[in-house]
Amino acid sequence: MTSMASVPMGQSVGADGLGDQETVVKVLSEPEGVPLAMTAVPDVLKPVNSRGPIAIAMNRQTRRYVLPQITKEDSLNARLYLKNYGANVFLDKYLPEEVNSLYIYFLIRLLGFELKNSSLTRTIQDALEPPPDDRSLLQSDVCYTYRGIDDPLDMRLTVRLIKDLQRAMNKIFATRVKLSNFTTVDDFASRLQSASNVIVLTGAGVSTSLGIPDFRSSEGFYSKIKYLGLQDPQDVFNYEIFRRDPSVFYSIAHMVLPPSGIYSPLHSFIKMLADKNKLLRNYTQNIDNLEAAAGVPAEKLVQCHGSFATASCVTCHWKVPGEKVFGSIRRVELPLCPYCVQDRRRLFRAARTALGLSEEDYLDESNFELDKFLEADNSQAYDDLGIPLDIKSYGVLKPDITFFGEALPSKFHKSLREDIPKCDLLVCIGTSLKVAPVSDIVSMLPIDVPQVLINRDPVKHAEFDLSLLGYCDDIASLVTDSCGWELPHRDWDKLKNQRYSTREWMRGLYNVSRIE
Repeated sequence: MTSMASVPMGQSVGADGLGDQETVVKVLSEPEGVPLAMTAVPDVLKPVNSRGPIAIAMNRQTRRYVLPQITKEDSLNARLYLKNYGANVFLDKYLPEEVNSLYIYFLIRLLGFELKNSSLTRTIQDALEPPPDDRSLLQSDVCYTYRGIDDPLDMRLTVRLIKDLQRAMNKIFATRVKLSNFTTVDDFASRLQSASNVIVLTGAGVSTSLGIPDFRSSEGFYSKIKYLGLQDPQDVFNYEIFRRDPSVFYSIAHMVLPPSGIYSPLHSFIKMLADKNKLLRNYTQNIDNLEAAAGVPAEKLVQCHGSFATASCVTCHWKVPGEKVFGSIRRVELPLCPYCVQDRRRLFRAARTALGLSEEDYLDESNFELDKFLEADNSQAYDDLGIPLDIKSYGVLKPDITFFGEALPSKFHKSLREDIPKCDLLVCIGTSLKVAPVSDIVSMLPIDVPQVLINRDPVKHAEFDLSLLGYCDDIASLVTDSCGWELPHRDWDKLKNQRYSTREWMRGLYNVSRIE
């Protein structure tokens, strides 16, 4: 029989912090009579009381120890108990008056974590044995005892375990505990039908079916621009770099330019929620403006990172519809502000003079001599000639996308303050939740608000009650049909007849795929 110590379970804790795995798997059934006995958590907020402190048995003959078995319900209840009552009450409830290091180790496992320190783990495993085949022996003083148990670890290792337990508890306090009564597509459909304040948080994955690349996948946008030689591919959206040299962005802008006149079934799903007066807000990280194209009302839409809908001059802030710069973007040219273009030419003439070039010498944004001039200490030239160091971006029209280094739109913060207390369902779609502050929304909501992920891949650093993995359009169609609704999309007649397979990998985690 496999011992507790030999089965990987949950996250890792150690000197270098927590690991990435979140899954708490069922190890073995709890043997009858072992004092740690939990039942399924019936309430989403209130944990069930345990029957008493942990009891660890020692085999009198082998002098090795037997730990109680842990189920997923045990782990969930312990997390709920810790979050609801705090560390002191939690430790008083679960620990007996006399403890050794194995009790500390067991609490770490009970909370769903695994030690990262392999040497420490091996030392503990050497002190453990699996429960006996005849589990009634655990209650027999002939073979096993619960009293007078020595500590198998020295003080140094015990102190390390105590620190690991502290890290595990801090992690629990900082993360959300999954709801126990919201784990299926039917639960999701039922809540959608009754909800009236749904927050939908969307990322690049909702547009990939239209040929728009996502950003961080192996075939995403950032992987396609490695040829630029940037230290960080995200620098193409760095505002400071744009001010110094806008041609970096405009050399690739055509790759993220949104299509016109089309939108995905997923965009129509959000529009449908708005039509049914269920959408509180759609917070989109996308810059393609396709939510608006699908008909999501402006008052229900927060474009957290801006969009291509408009463009503004970085110098005088003159604003134009985004379509006005699309031609320049497709031609890989800098779109210029008509009100600043004359001043821009004057500045470049001044730069030509400062460089000692004649009127016949060609000078533009890519001139190597200009780059050297701007990188050198030319404060005197700036004073004498009025040549700004960001001359290359002077009078350039920039799509109103929020670059790294720019503040998010004020509408984001204002709407979020209003929406968080009202939200009764959160649906995150097509996002890896890697960019703050948008990624922080999932941790701002009350703990009893269900959270759903619709994405190609799981998001391991968040605790979603339900994760539906697959193509976003397919899952939107499946959920719409489960609700008995219809998508306001031109392909709905075809989509509504499509059948889907939902394979459950673990509680609350499903892979959704088409049945051909």
